Amino acid sequence: MPASRTVVMAIDMGTTTGWAMRTLDAQVVHGFVSFKPSRYEGGGMRYLRFKRWLSDMRQLANAIHCVYFEEVRRHAGVDAAHVYGGLLATLTAWCEHHNIPYQGVPVGTIKKHATGKGNAGKTEVMDAMRELGHPVTDDNEADALALLHWALDTQEG
Repeated sequence: MPASRTVVMAIDMGTTTGWAMRTLDAQVVHGFVSFKPSRYEGGGMRYLRFKRWLSDMRQLANAIHCVYFEEVRRHAGVDAAHVYGGLLATLTAWCEHHNIPYQGVPVGTIKKHATGKGNAGKTEVMDAMRELGHPVTDDNEADALALLHWALDTQEG
């Protein structure tokens, strides 16, 4: 299948998850979604909603051929690490279930590709994505876009 006919999804996972996708017709779409639990939900509902969201995105796109995710090695705290771990387990199991290849990419690699600096701040990544013509309003969305551009430029030839 030609590269321009593959659907590539990039995800910055967290309570607020940023996403970006190159569609079958080579358009880039992006956004962000919250998986913050309501006060009436059990602890596992965040992950069930994330899994349902992945399936909805796959259905809307007609297919997802590969997934790239931001591979975080350091977290602001224990809760953030637990949320990331649960989302990562949900994502990788979902990809395995649907036979979709997936790959984690270190944060520094993504930032360096987007800004020239591996330790760039949130504002710098957002500015870099705006310079590419993406009207981003959320740093998670900007991170997902930066990841998508890295994947398209280096992996999807």
